Amino acid sequence: MPSRSRTSTSSGGISTTATDAVPVSEALEGIGLPGSPIPRRPVLHGAGGTVVLVATLDPQGAPTYHGVWLSRGGTQWLGPRAPPSLLATAHRLDGATGDLVNLLQGAVRNYLERLESLAERLDAVEARPDGATLPELAALHRSFRTVREHVGRLTVTAAELEGPMGERFPRLAEVFPLLQSELSHLEDFSAWVGQGLRDLLALRQAAESNRLAVATNRLAEVSNQIAAYANTSNIRMLGVAYIALLLGLVSAVVLIPNTAATILGMPSAAWVPGLWVDVILVVLAVIPIALVFSRPWVRRMLASFTESEVRTSEGISDIPEVDPADVNRPREERLLARPP
Repeated sequence: MPSRSRTSTSSGGISTTATDAVPVSEALEGIGLPGSPIPRRPVLHGAGGTVVLVATLDPQGAPTYHGVWLSRGGTQWLGPRAPPSLLATAHRLDGATGDLVNLLQGAVRNYLERLESLAERLDAVEARPDGATLPELAALHRSFRTVREHVGRLTVTAAELEGPMGERFPRLAEVFPLLQSELSHLEDFSAWVGQGLRDLLALRQAAESNRLAVATNRLAEVSNQIAAYANTSNIRMLGVAYIALLLGLVSAVVLIPNTAATILGMPSAAWVPGLWVDVILVVLAVIPIALVFSRPWVRRMLASFTESEVRTSEGISDIPEVDPADVNRPREERLLARPP
């Protein structure tokens, strides 16, 4: 034990050590644990005794650790001492027991203040018509998680003190039920604030879900418009290909006799009698016409030409044309078909 301690006798007759504050890191090293970082467990057992740590939080959530170091040589206080509490004063507790009760009740009061501050921030956010932003929700969640973590640590500490470790503190059993009642109230209030935060997160999630649903519906509308334009474009291209095929057939029919007439009209074909020239030209004009236009699929194509021409005209009229001057217009306006 450090040499700065002095021995005193508590009201219960058990020898304790009234000391100046010992750094938490020194106590942790004294029981065989690293002095940094501070462990998450509130009650730490080691070869050099037991260290009980309780943290109080400043308005920004930064912890200040207090506690006691229970060893074979006595009890030493860790960190700043807590101010006197009503519970310790009313029961006239002194020594290590009074310091411990002051710390536990001070921690409960500190956590209640932090939770009340969170509740006020939640009320302010809920009162706004635009609701909470994501950074605000994240900050609220971090603050609540910090307080809730230390409330859980305090609950573990109370459970340890209810066992054999509590016998190291004289008359602690007299006030322990009252401490447990305050801790139960703290846990209930923490659960209430946590439920309010979850409700706020659920509202934000519902708002985001609705916004995503609206965006999804808009995307579906745009997708349907694109599909309609694609179908119209397909109709247009089909009609153009249909007309091109018909023109190709007519060109083939005309090209054969025209080529024959060109050949027979050359000087090298002067020896062919004129009658044979006429016969050849008539035959080359009639046979391709008979072969091409006697096919059933060609006749069906010619029969439906008027209908295909109408569909092609509709497809062409439905395609929106964008002028160079309209390039900088919003996309929604450019997607709208121009009036005829």
